[in-house]
Amino acid sequence: MRVIDTKKITSSIITLIERASFEAPDEVLERFTSLRDAEEDETARATMEIILENAKIARRERLPLCQDCGSVVVFAEMGQDLRLEGAPFVEAVNEGIRKAYEMFYLRKSIVADPLRRENTGTNAPGFIHVDIIPGDVLTLTVMLKGGGSENMSSLKMFNPTASIDEIIDYIAAAVVDAGPNPCPPIFLSVGLGGTADAAMLNAKKAVLRGIGTRHPDPFYADLEDRIMERLNGSGVSGPGPLGFGGKATAAGVFVLTAPTHIASLPVALNMQCHSFRCEREAL
Repeated sequence: MRVIDTKKITSSIITLIERASFEAPDEVLERFTSLRDAEEDETARATMEIILENAKIARRERLPLCQDCGSVVVFAEMGQDLRLEGAPFVEAVNEGIRKAYEMFYLRKSIVADPLRRENTGTNAPGFIHVDIIPGDVLTLTVMLKGGGSENMSSLKMFNPTASIDEIIDYIAAAVVDAGPNPCPPIFLSVGLGGTADAAMLNAKKAVLRGIGTRHPDPFYADLEDRIMERLNGSGVSGPGPLGFGGKATAAGVFVLTAPTHIASLPVALNMQCHSFRCEREAL
């Protein structure tokens, strides 16, 4: 049985937070460049250019991509043939968060209690989700989630007889109502099916498929295209980049489905801001 010392987990979390905080992925920058070039509105084009310049400065100067350095969401895929030794897994993850936010001078935004609002001073604890998979590899994915985009999360429990057009109408209305708050162009993740809680979690996971990828099922790939066209299509004047108008409201749409009850059709939305901060490492 393969053994991993949880000190490696702490070290990996530090590395992933550093990369996510300062380095926009190349595929994100390529997507933003194409959105900029497709914009006809002068203000929207200028806004996209500023977003691209911000990413270059963040990488070069080791400055955060956004002043909101985010909640730390950690997805772990843990092989069932793996054994951990050392500090407990959750403790090791949170130690990495504490050290990273101190080392890299990142804003600490987590309060210990939702009503009494006292800051923990460390940005820990993180929000950790673990899936047990075959094998002996541990894969860690860190997502830094700003409050503005997280606050625009949405869930609707549809009647199972609802049409695809009704679902698209709901999604479009939610994005338009969000306006500038999630800092568009957004990466929109949609969780379909499951239970209410499973749909919301899948709405966070959907984007982990990778920027620039298409759903492997042509039916859902077509649905993603239809949502994108509705948000960014010709003649649409949506929130646009940072809410200043234009066509580039969404930079990508990602759908993740789950089996569901015959009486249910949950549809959950999670919006990632233009500072897409997500990094992965296998141990």
